[in-house]
Amino acid sequence: MSKLHPVARELAVLSRAAYPLIYVITQEEERAFRLIEEAGAAGRKSISTWSIARGFGETPEGPGVFGDPGVALDRIRDTETPELFVLFDFHQYLGDPLVIRKLRERLRQCAKRRQSIILVAPVLVLPPDLEKEAAVLDLPLPKAVELKEVLDEVCVNEKIDVPEEIRERAVRSALGLSRNQAERVFRKVMVLRKGLVDADLKLVVEEKKHILRSTDVLEFHELGESLSDVGGLGEMKRWLDERTSAFGDEARTFGLPPPKGLLLLGVQGCGKSLSAKAVAEFWKFPLLRLDVGAVFSGAGGAPEAAIRDAIKVAESLSPVVLWVDEIEKGFASSDEGGESSTRVFGSFITWLAEKSAEVFVVATANDVSGLPPELIRKGRFDEIFFVDLPNPHERLEILKIHMRKRGRQPDAFPALPELAKIAEHFSGAELEQVVISALYSAFAAKRDVSEVDMRNALKFTVPLYRTYEEKIKELREWAKNRARPATLDSSVLDLFGVKE
Repeated sequence: MSKLHPVARELAVLSRAAYPLIYVITQEEERAFRLIEEAGAAGRKSISTWSIARGFGETPEGPGVFGDPGVALDRIRDTETPELFVLFDFHQYLGDPLVIRKLRERLRQCAKRRQSIILVAPVLVLPPDLEKEAAVLDLPLPKAVELKEVLDEVCVNEKIDVPEEIRERAVRSALGLSRNQAERVFRKVMVLRKGLVDADLKLVVEEKKHILRSTDVLEFHELGESLSDVGGLGEMKRWLDERTSAFGDEARTFGLPPPKGLLLLGVQGCGKSLSAKAVAEFWKFPLLRLDVGAVFSGAGGAPEAAIRDAIKVAESLSPVVLWVDEIEKGFASSDEGGESSTRVFGSFITWLAEKSAEVFVVATANDVSGLPPELIRKGRFDEIFFVDLPNPHERLEILKIHMRKRGRQPDAFPALPELAKIAEHFSGAELEQVVISALYSAFAAKRDVSEVDMRNALKFTVPLYRTYEEKIKELREWAKNRARPATLDSSVLDLFGVKE
C-alpha cells in the first residue's frame, strides 16, 4: 500500500476500516475514479459505479428507473459482498427526505458487510442527518509526479521527444492545473510548436494564467517590485531575510515548519500591498492574489467551494506567496453573512493555522477594528507587523526610490533631505505623488524637474493624516502592545512613546 497515491491510500484505509460513507470532492471525476480503483485493488474489493445517465449499467426496466437514486440504494441493499459503490453527482439528491432515509439505512448495512458508498461530486453537499456519518476527502490538484506522467503520455501520443530538463521545467510550469487541464495545455503547445523547447515554457505559463483567470477569486500577479522598491520597513525586511532559507527539505530536517505568513496592518498608502508583492520577488516565488470579496459575492461559485479551490491551487503551486489585500473588508462581516460565510471564514482560519504546504500568506489591513479576533490570534500568522507613516530617514529613502524609477539621480537634488523633513506625516504613496506632480509641472514648462517643483508639490499636497489624524493615532495605540513595528528606527519608537 506504500506505493499508492496518498488519496488512494486514504480511501483504502477508510474502506478497510468499514467506513460506510466516503465523500470525495473534486472536479476531476476520471482521476478520482482511477484512485478509487487503486484503493479497491489494494483492498481486494470490487467496484460498482452509478450515475443518473446509466444507473449501475444494468438494462433499464422502465422509463426513468435505472437512473433513479432510490433504485440505486435498493441495489446496494441487495448486495452482500464487500464492495465499493461509487455514486457520481449523488449530492443533487440529498435534499430528498426519502433518499436521505434510505441512504442512512444502507449505511448501517454497509458497515456490517465491509462495504463503502463513495460519493464523487464537485461540491460538498451534506444534510445535517449525514454530516457525522461521512468521511470527507478533498482531492488535491496533481503534484509534479502526476503531471510528469501526463506530459510523458502526451509526448508518446504526439511522437515528440522532449529533453528531461525541459520536461521537469514544463511540469513545474503547469503546477496548479488539473490533470485534464495540464494535458490540454501540453498538447496545445506541442501542436503549435511541433515540439517543446525552453522558449515554449512561457506558453505553458500563459495558458495556465488564462485557465486560472476563469476563477474570479484567484489571480496571478506578475513579479516586478522588489524589496529595494520599498522604502524603510527595515525590521520587516530583516525578518523576511532571516526566513529566506526556511523553505525546503533542509529546514524540515532541522525541525522547522514552513513559514506561515505575515499580517501587515497600518496606515493607508505606507507600502503594505507593495511589500506583499515584493516578498514574492525577493524569494522568487509565484504570486497569487486572493479576492476575499469575490469569494463571498459568489463570483467564483458557492463560497465554500471557491475558497477550497483557491487553497488547492495555492498549495499545488507551493512554494508560493498568497496575497490577501485588505483582508478586513472580506472577513469583517463574515459572521453577519449567514451560515455559509461563517463556514468559509472558519475554513480559512483553520487552514491558516494548520497548513503544512509552503504557502506564505501576506495579508494586509487598514482598519484593525474590523478584523475578527480569531484572525489575529497567535498561530494564524508568524508575525503581525505595524506599518506606520515613514520617519524622516524613510521619507528620504522613498523620495530617492521614486526619483530613480523616473530616471533622475537623487544626488543631483541636494535639498532632498530637507524636503524629506518638511514632508512630515506624508505616506509613501503621497510622496510618490509629490514626485509625479513635480514632474508634471516641469514637463508642462518644457524643462527638467527642479527642487522648486518638489517644494511646490509638497506645499499643495494635503496628506491623509490631516483628515484621519484621530484614526491614525487610535491605530498606533492599538498596535503598541499587539503588533511589532515594521521598523525599529528611533523616530518610529518616538511615535509610540510620545503623545502628540
